[in-house]
This record gives sequence, C-alpha cells and structure tokens, in this order.
Amino acid sequence: MWAKPDTRQNDERTPLQQNVILTPPNPTPLPRAQLSPLFLLIFAMSLMSASVIPYINELISELPITGGDERKAGYYSGIIISLYFVGEATTVLLWSRLSDFIGRKPVLLGGTLGSIIATVLFGLSRTFWELAASRFLAGALNGNAGVLPSMLVEVTDESNIARSMSLLILAWSVSFGIGSFVGGRLSRPHDHWPGAFRNTFWVKYPYFLPCAVTSAFAIVSLLIVSIFLKETLHKRNNTSKPRFYSGDSNAGYLRDGESNIEDENNAIVFPGMVQQRSSLRALLTRPVLLSISINALFAFLEISNNSLVPLVYTTPIRYGGLGLDPAQMGTFLGVFGILNGAFQFAIFPRIMKLMGLRGSLLASMSCLVPAFLLFPINGTADNILWFLVLLHMLIMVGINMAYSCIFLYTSSAAPKGMLGATNGLAQTVASVQRFVGPTIASSIFAFSLEKEILGGYGAFYALTLCTFAVICFASQFPREAWKSQEDLE
Repeated sequence: MWAKPDTRQNDERTPLQQNVILTPPNPTPLPRAQLSPLFLLIFAMSLMSASVIPYINELISELPITGGDERKAGYYSGIIISLYFVGEATTVLLWSRLSDFIGRKPVLLGGTLGSIIATVLFGLSRTFWELAASRFLAGALNGNAGVLPSMLVEVTDESNIARSMSLLILAWSVSFGIGSFVGGRLSRPHDHWPGAFRNTFWVKYPYFLPCAVTSAFAIVSLLIVSIFLKETLHKRNNTSKPRFYSGDSNAGYLRDGESNIEDENNAIVFPGMVQQRSSLRALLTRPVLLSISINALFAFLEISNNSLVPLVYTTPIRYGGLGLDPAQMGTFLGVFGILNGAFQFAIFPRIMKLMGLRGSLLASMSCLVPAFLLFPINGTADNILWFLVLLHMLIMVGINMAYSCIFLYTSSAAPKGMLGATNGLAQTVASVQRFVGPTIASSIFAFSLEKEILGGYGAFYALTLCTFAVICFASQFPREAWKSQEDLE
C-alpha cells in the first residue's frame, strides 16, 4: 500500500491544496453509487432550464409589452433570462451556508422541488410580469448551484475529481441538448399536432407542454434521488474527525474507529475536509477572492454569448438575425449539448493533462473571441451560413471547458470547513454577473440594431475587447490548483 508521511497531522489544507503530497499513483475508482443520483439530479435541473431557451424570444414578441416591434424583444427576453440569476444571487449563499449545517441532501431536494414549481408556473404565465416572477422564483428556490459542487468534492479525491467533473458536465450537456430540443419541438403543440391538442387550453398556454414534460421527469428524478443519495456532511459531537475518500459507494463518509491519518485498511484520509462553523470572514483570502473574481468575469462573458445566441439566431433576417424558428433553435441547441457533453467527457481530461489547469483555462477563454466575432459574420454570409453556425457551435463547446477549471481553482482555495460557503459565495457573485450579462448584452444588441452602430454589430466588438482583458487577468493564476501554503496566504 502506498506509504504516506506523518507530516499531515496539523496540515489544514484541503485535499486539492495538498495534491503534491496526497495524489496516489493510481486514480481512485469513481464512487458510482453516489455520483449516479447526483448526475440524475443535474440532468433533471438542466432539462427544465434549457427547455425555455428556444422559444423565449418568440414568446416575448407575442406579448403586448413589445408594441409589435420585434426588435424590442431582445430587451425583454434578456430581462427574463437575467431574473433567474437575480433570484439565485439573493439566496445561493444562504442555501450553501445552510448545507454546511444541516447537510447537502435536504438542500438539494428542496432546490429541485422549488425549480419544478417555478417551471410549471412559467408555462402557465400569460403576462410579462408573470414570466418575470416565475423566473425569479426559479432562481431563488434553487440552492443546488452552490451545493452540488461541494458534494462532488466530498465524494471524490484529487485523483478522480477531474474525471468526475467531466461526467458531471456530460450529464449537464446531454440534458441541455435534450431540453432544448424538447422546448423547441413541443412549444405551440396545437399548431404542430392540432388533432391531439385541440383543447383550448393549449391555445391559451402554447408553451406549457415543454414545461410539463420536463417537470414530470424532474419529479421522478427527485423521488429516485431522495431514496438513493446519501448525505456526505455528518454532524459530529464536538469532534473534528476528518472524512476519508475511497472508491466505494460510501466515499466521503467517516467510519467509526478511523484515525486522522489512515484507518486499519490503510485508506487515504484527508484532514483538510473537516466541516466547522467558521466565520465568513475566513473566505477573504487571496486565492478565494481571485478564484471568485475569475468566476464572475467569465460568467459575465459566457452568459452574454449564450443569451445572444437565441436572440440573434431567432431575430428576423431583415433586422440582422438568422430568422430561425423555435424548432430550429431547439435542434441547434440540442446538437450543441450532445457535442459539448462528448467533448467534456472524452477530451477535457486529456487537455488538462497536456496543458495544465491554467493552460486549459486560457485556451477555453480564448474561444470567446471567435465566438463573439462570428455573430456579425453569420449575418452577412448567406452561402456558408450553416457552416459558420456549426463552427460557432464547436467554439462554444471549447468555451464551456473553463467552468471545470474555475471549479478546481475555487475548491482548492476553500478554507477548512468552508467548502459549501466558498462555492456558495462563488455562485452568488457569478449569478450577479449572469444577471448583468444578458441584460447588458441583449440591450446593447438591440440598441446597436436600432442605431446601426458599427453596422448593428457594436455589441460583439465591445464584448471581444472585454474578453482580452479577462484573459490577461487569468494569465496571472498559478499553473495548477492552489496547493502551497504560500499560495494560500
């Protein structure tokens, strides 16, 4: 068995911070019994969220609030998308901090139930303000954004966390693709299948069907997860026993009689994962602040790109868009989700091994530059339009790799006992940026079209300049995760 020096007794760094010392020669087997329900939950959440995107612009354009001017749909669809993140920003830190006290599982189950309720309400909304309220509620009731990463860290170790993260993104990407396809194909069912959906209910609520289908799947997933997912945060009576990590289904649990270095079976033990009720002031360290900052900056740029895709692609051609209908938009996002999942699962771990953490982050962020610049090119290249759309899709796949890199930086920066709070704070700041991003991006896009700034494409050039600035900031990060005591001070 791999021998470990006894110098870790008083080392308060987390496993990711200790990776030079603690990484075993062979990866630990994945804890499938814990990861499977986690991934099912992620699948259900992404399915509900993605189903809204293909038809949001068409839905807004049908409301009286636009005054019949389709060019104004961008302002209001950006607000609707952003309000989810406003709600999330107001509560995600509270949910994450609560999970440090009562456990991860109850917060995850409650957040999923809240998302189901909000999705059903969205499908039944008839006015702009009803849509806005349901999206805000969806974000406020969803505590999963900060808790899921914490639970993933607690059931894995340094040797298999990158592989687990790639599987998580695979689950999210595939469900995002399926959800987008469902949202595009099942919206307005009375138009597509008038014989089966002849009831006036479907005329009154033309976008309820995709919300109902995805919510039904989420309800089934919630029941399965409530049975099979095990809690990873265990209360201790005035003790500070650590967790150990192994490859079985109990990874992340403390066994009775274990020491804080290794148990009788020589299992690897990580003292840094002790959960304690620390002050939030403990988060104000250089690694935490830098990791949260890069998370926020990237979230702003990434959500700006993502919000512009359905907006530009569904805007009529006469106004500088591509004129796709919801079904075509759903197909585009569906294919993107499948490609993204395959890339993150099969290619991302290899890129990490080849380029390192910082190199992978910089490569991913660099993909934002051609992504923004392709928007104006798409609007002027009729003959090769679909080739450019496919190219844009492939570039977006590369962009999403940055989230895995930032997650590893953030988790490795977490002080002892503050993993949930650290991820919660990171998600809070990122959620604020995800509110600001769609609002600014869609508003600038709509303003550029009205005033014909730089041919109507001024928003894309401005975002490209912002991307270069963020890349320069990211280049100052360490090559790998925060791991030395000097890094953490």
